[in-house]
Amino acid sequence: MNLNVHPIFEVNKKATHILFQQMGVVDTFRFFNQFTLGNGDYTKERQQWLGELTLKDIISDIKSRRTGS
Repeated sequence: MNLNVHPIFEVNKKATHILFQQMGVVDTFRFFNQFTLGNGDYTKERQQWLGELTLKDIISDIKSRRTGS
């Protein structure tokens, strides 16, 4: 067992290098993108998009789109 603790930047550099070698650039970036946090406040933004839309409104809209009315 290796008990040497390396600085996190060294661990990240080594891990990134291994991923690039084994998975390629595209899949490595896809892997890292899973862990990005994003930004903003989804709940507040959703309220702006939907406003006071009710479930009844949503169902009605879906039905009208299906019938083309």
